[in-house]
Amino acid sequence: MTPEITGRTAAEIVASVRELIERGSLRPGDALPSVRTLADGLGVNRNTAVAAYRQLTQAGLVMTLGRGGTRVADRSPVAQEGFAPDSVLRDVATGNPDPDLIPDPSTALAGAAGHRVLYGEPVIDPGLERWADAWMRADLAPADMRLTVTSGAGDAVERLLAQALVRDDGVALEDPCFLTSIHTVRVGGYRAVPVPVDDEGMTVAGLRAALAQGVRAVVSTPRAQNPTGVSLSERRARELRAVLRDHPFVLVIEDDHFSMLSRAPFRSLIGPDHRRWALVRSVSKFLGPDMCLAVTASDPDTAERLAMRLTPGTTWVSHLLQRLALALVTDPAVTAGIARAGAHYADRNRVFAELLSERGVPATAGDGLNLWVALPVPAREVSDRLMRRGWLARTGDEFSLGTVPASHRLRLTVHDLDDAEAERLAADITTAVAAAGGELRSV
Repeated sequence: MTPEITGRTAAEIVASVRELIERGSLRPGDALPSVRTLADGLGVNRNTAVAAYRQLTQAGLVMTLGRGGTRVADRSPVAQEGFAPDSVLRDVATGNPDPDLIPDPSTALAGAAGHRVLYGEPVIDPGLERWADAWMRADLAPADMRLTVTSGAGDAVERLLAQALVRDDGVALEDPCFLTSIHTVRVGGYRAVPVPVDDEGMTVAGLRAALAQGVRAVVSTPRAQNPTGVSLSERRARELRAVLRDHPFVLVIEDDHFSMLSRAPFRSLIGPDHRRWALVRSVSKFLGPDMCLAVTASDPDTAERLAMRLTPGTTWVSHLLQRLALALVTDPAVTAGIARAGAHYADRNRVFAELLSERGVPATAGDGLNLWVALPVPAREVSDRLMRRGWLARTGDEFSLGTVPASHRLRLTVHDLDDAEAERLAADITTAVAAAGGELRSV
C-alpha cells in the first residue's frame, strides 16, 4: 500500500490523496492501492474506501481503468493543432488548411447581415436547416433525424458527451486519435478506452473489447481520420454496425470533419435501428477555422438534450454566422473552389508520398490534410535531426493512446509546400532516417 495515504473517513482520505498529488508525491499515472488494500491498511470499512475513490474520481483527480486499477489522472495539457508559436523553423506540423484555398466571405457577408435576431429565436436558422437536412439525409440511414448547430465540431462532441455521460464513464476513441478528442475526454473526466485503427478504420476486435469494458460512447472519424488519413471501408463499416447492433443505446458520435473536401465515400457506423447517435459536420476545413460552426444530425432525444444546452439567450450560435455559412456553401463558385481545394490536398499529399517512397521511405497518402509516415527508426530521432535542418515536424506519440506503436511515425502537413520545398523536405527526411541507423528500402 502507498504508506503516505492517511485518514479514517472518506473526506480525510480524499484530503490526504489530494495533498499528495499537490505536493508531487503522487504523479500522473501513479497507481493507487486497490479498495481492499487501502481499507485494510487504514483499518477502515471497504465502503469508506469506495466512497473516497468515488469522490476523487468525480473531482477528476484519479481515474479507474478496469483491470488497470485506479491511477492518478493526467491533467497536463494535450498538444493542440496549429502553428507552433515563436518558432523560426518551417512548420510542417500545423494540421491547417491552406489559407489561400479558404473562400473570401466578404461578398456573402453583406447579404447575410440584413436580418435582426432577437432572444427566443430557434437555435438553428431556418435556411441553414433546410440545406443541412438534405446534406445529412444523403448519407444517413436512420429516418427519424433532428438537426442543430454548435460552435464547431469540438464544441459539438463536448456537448454530446456531457449530455449523456458522467465523470469516469468510458469513451471509445480511435488510437491513434485526433488531439481535440483526447483533450475533450480528458477535460470532461471521462475514461478514454482506445480502439486501434488499421488501414480500414476502427478495428472490430478493438470495438468489441471497448464495449466489453462498458463504454457509454464511441467517437469515430468515418473518413480522413486524423492523424492516419484512413477512411472506413464498406466491409469494415458493415462489421462495426453488426457489433453495435447489440448495443443500441451506446452513443455513437461520427465526426465527419473533412466532409465536402473528402475524396472518400461516406460510410457510417450508425445502423438504421441504432437509438443514440450523432453525425457532426464542421465547416472549418473548407470555410476556415474561424467559421466556428458545425451541423449535428442526431436522434430526437439526443437532439433535444443538445438543443437545451444551446438555449437561445445563453450560448446559441450566431445566426449571422449561420447565414454566412449558408450563403457560401450554396454559392456555385465557392463550392467549385472547395472541390478544387480537395483535389489540391489529395494531389500534394500523393506527390510527397511518392517523393519519400522513391527515396527509400515507403509512404502512402490517405485522405485529409496530413500524411502519416511510418519510419524504420524512432520518430523523435528523425524530428530532432529535421529541426537542425530547419523543419518542425510532429511525432506520432502525441496522438497515441497506447495500444498501437506511434513512436515510429511522423504526421506531416505538406500541402502548402512548393515543389522545391517538398523535394528538400523529402531529401532531409531520408537523410535523417539514414543518419539514425534506418534502412532505406528501394521501390
